[in-house]
Amino acid sequence: MKPSSPPDNGAGAGALLQAWRARALLTQEQLAERSGLSVRTVRRLETGRGMRPQGVTLRRLVEALQLGPDQLEQLAAATHARPVGRGPADQADMAVLRQLPAAPPLFTGRSPELTDLERARDMSTVVIATIDGMAGVGKTALALQAAHRLSSEYSDGQIFLDLHGYTRGVDPVQPAEALDRLLRALGVPGERIPAHTEDRAALYRSRLADRKMLVVLDNAVSEAQVRPLLPGSPGSLAIVTSRRRLIGLDHTLTVSLDVLPQPDAVALFARSAAVDADAAGVDDVVELCGRLPLALRIAAARLRSRPTWAAGHLLERLRDRQERLGELELGERGITAALDVSYLHLDPELQRAYRLCGPLPESSFDVYVAAALIDATVGRAARLLDELLDVNMLQEPVPGRFAFHDLVRSHASAAAKRERPDRVAAFGRMFGYYSHTASVAMDALFPYERERRPSTLPAATPTPDFPGPADAAAWLDLELPNLLTAARYAAEFCPRSHTVHLSTTLDRYLRTRDRYAEAEVLHQLALTVARRNGDAAGEADVLTSLGHVDRRQGRTALAADRYHGALALARSIGSLRAEVDALLGLGFLVTLQGSHQVAIEHVGRALEISRRIAHRSGEADALYRLGWLYLAQRGPAPGESDPGTRYERAAGYFEQAHALAREIGNSLGELHSLLGQAWIHRVLGRHGRAESTYEDGLRLAERLRNDNGVFEALDGMGRLDSAAGRVERAIARHVWALELATNLGQPIDRARSHDGLARAHHALGRREEARRHWQTALDILSGLGADITVDEEFSTAGIRTRLDECDA
Repeated sequence: MKPSSPPDNGAGAGALLQAWRARALLTQEQLAERSGLSVRTVRRLETGRGMRPQGVTLRRLVEALQLGPDQLEQLAAATHARPVGRGPADQADMAVLRQLPAAPPLFTGRSPELTDLERARDMSTVVIATIDGMAGVGKTALALQAAHRLSSEYSDGQIFLDLHGYTRGVDPVQPAEALDRLLRALGVPGERIPAHTEDRAALYRSRLADRKMLVVLDNAVSEAQVRPLLPGSPGSLAIVTSRRRLIGLDHTLTVSLDVLPQPDAVALFARSAAVDADAAGVDDVVELCGRLPLALRIAAARLRSRPTWAAGHLLERLRDRQERLGELELGERGITAALDVSYLHLDPELQRAYRLCGPLPESSFDVYVAAALIDATVGRAARLLDELLDVNMLQEPVPGRFAFHDLVRSHASAAAKRERPDRVAAFGRMFGYYSHTASVAMDALFPYERERRPSTLPAATPTPDFPGPADAAAWLDLELPNLLTAARYAAEFCPRSHTVHLSTTLDRYLRTRDRYAEAEVLHQLALTVARRNGDAAGEADVLTSLGHVDRRQGRTALAADRYHGALALARSIGSLRAEVDALLGLGFLVTLQGSHQVAIEHVGRALEISRRIAHRSGEADALYRLGWLYLAQRGPAPGESDPGTRYERAAGYFEQAHALAREIGNSLGELHSLLGQAWIHRVLGRHGRAESTYEDGLRLAERLRNDNGVFEALDGMGRLDSAAGRVERAIARHVWALELATNLGQPIDRARSHDGLARAHHALGRREEARRHWQTALDILSGLGADITVDEEFSTAGIRTRLDECDA
């Protein structure tokens, strides 16, 4: 009798292996390639030819089949293999990796982001966290800081791999190469690494299965590069950094980094430069670096390398926008180099969009501006902006508004200068867009003044619609910084008169919004352009606009020169409409100097011309100004004996102006007329009617956002309160009015507020307070260089008299 043979345990193992391979839909050849074994070995194991494999062989098979530890133990028992994990080869496989670079020693801020990353860990699932942001914003620093904090939670190891997505002079690491590096780090011999990327990825996921691993994939270029490198089983965390928003990945958490908050930026610079955070110039240096961590570190290193420098020296070198990027270079590190890499990764169409949108405008902009600059449809422009957002070369501070970081804008400007013909054409389209759209907005907001503005220029690119005045006003408010920038660049780059067009188009808006500083800048630019182009009509309009600004700012002599110059030009070219506007401005001015009859003659002439040429808004302005002129006149008018006649005349003009203003939809003329009527009621003692009319005027002024109208209503109501004994309320109103006049930069109105406060304090017996306010009013008026007479209640002479009474 033959001795019995040992049980063929291989047959049971072979059946298991065949069943698992069939379930995975793999051939013997595919399983061999995935596991790094030979086809002969797989075949022998499945046929059960007395083979007793090592534990490492079984593990590779189980990992290639994406099975778990229970199946590994089952297969080991069936083959009587050496217990898994006890041999020296297996111990090498299981070596714990500690690949994280050192955490940044001067890491500063980012507390909310770190908290989010720490909270994202979840051992019941695989966690994928992405960190995106512009070049130099500190993505890698945050990833490493978070990884070191979390490393104790991932006891089986931490892997770090630089994918070189945006490394100058280095090609991005391909997924197959990245997997080769990762598998070798995990103990897989080179000869056992599969040839195909998918098989490498499967083996990589198998190696990570049932391990608590932290994987940092730094500087990724795309989702396709990253996807094969992500863990596939619970218990692992992958942190991926990229300049691009990896929206195609299934994230657990997305962290989009912005520049540092101001306190953190100051702290980082101060620590890096070893200077006091409160030292002079530090705050400004930080802002000129755009609060970008890389820029802050480079600036700090430059300061450290110059022992004789203080922060102020560095500040002066950074002030020049054209040279700023050059100052932020340090060896191979630099903002320009970092942004160059991002730029070179863009396709040609996106590079062109970046070059053309980057330099202009200097504030946030919308898709219509981009469409004009790029010369594209709104839809195409929107898609290009989205792509720039996705690669973090553009920001979207609020939905639908886009902006470039200051340093990115400087980089785009430098790139644009290399393509000057394209750039000049883009500017021309943008100037045309802004000139056209500003005209359309002004027509919606001030339809009654169309004849005062130049005709609407055609637009070559798409423009927005304004369903109503509120939409037009919102657009003007939002785009004003860009309109001023466009006017400045048009004066330099465009031979057409876009700057003059914008000046004359926006004049009423700027005055109604009390934006006198912006108005002065715009009109001065336009004056230069009009004179350069020999544009007499444009020059006349701009001179009148500048006269309005100078008059409001108390520069009466200069205002007179402007108005007289505009009047002479208007008459020389036969422009009756321009003559009306100059006469109205001149009439308003000379009454401040006490020449009421001359003022009445100027405005009367303007009224006559306006009616002759059917200039309705000019007629309304002349009517309400005649009303004010008669109010300001002392005593009876020439040829009249009753002083009260002037009030009747003034009331008549105000009533006509109010009716005409309402008829043509001139809300501003309606406001001026209401305030004039309220004034008459007040000085004639009809205090109840005066108060209700002032309240109507105040509501209208607030609706129009017209601070000058608010000031007039408050001044009148304060004087009513004083007369009625409501002195504390009067003081409150005059204080409010004084704040408005100060913010508006209008010295005459400041003096009027001080006069109102003086009268209120005098009524309370506070003589010293009253004297102080009257003296302040007198100092303001005297500083203007001439006697001022606004009305019979308020004049330089009247204030001197009251001061004498206080001293008596």
